[in-house]
Amino acid sequence: MQVDFYQLSRDPVERVLPSIAQRLLDNGDRLLVVAADPERLDHISKGLWGAGDDSFLAHGGADCANADIQPILLGLDCTAANGARNIALADGLWRDKALEFDRVFYFFDQETIDGARQSWRSLAKREGVEPRFWKQEGRKWVQGP
Repeated sequence: MQVDFYQLSRDPVERVLPSIAQRLLDNGDRLLVVAADPERLDHISKGLWGAGDDSFLAHGGADCANADIQPILLGLDCTAANGARNIALADGLWRDKALEFDRVFYFFDQETIDGARQSWRSLAKREGVEPRFWKQEGRKWVQGP
């Protein structure tokens, strides 16, 4: 399984996540987005609605009646009612339950960098887990060492 660490240094998660979500949807995949703070999920929802000039990325909350059909599901925990095999940890907090997915997108910023470093060290030692690091350089994401 793959864990992609994304260090947010220029843009907030609600501006970065839509492009990743779009690539997943283009491949026929689904995504679960997790954050402990409902307000953060609200910001992400707004980012998904405004993802393009003339489009939006369909999504819904884990508490909605049709959560199982949502291509992108926003939730407070790692329960993928939509059957997603990809999870985005959008609040900088690692959750071991994410290891049950095929791929993890782990977003962190300066406030949560210490936890991300600890998670990197722990995951790098696990068999079957491939951690990768991404950082922003200008408008592009570059894979780090």
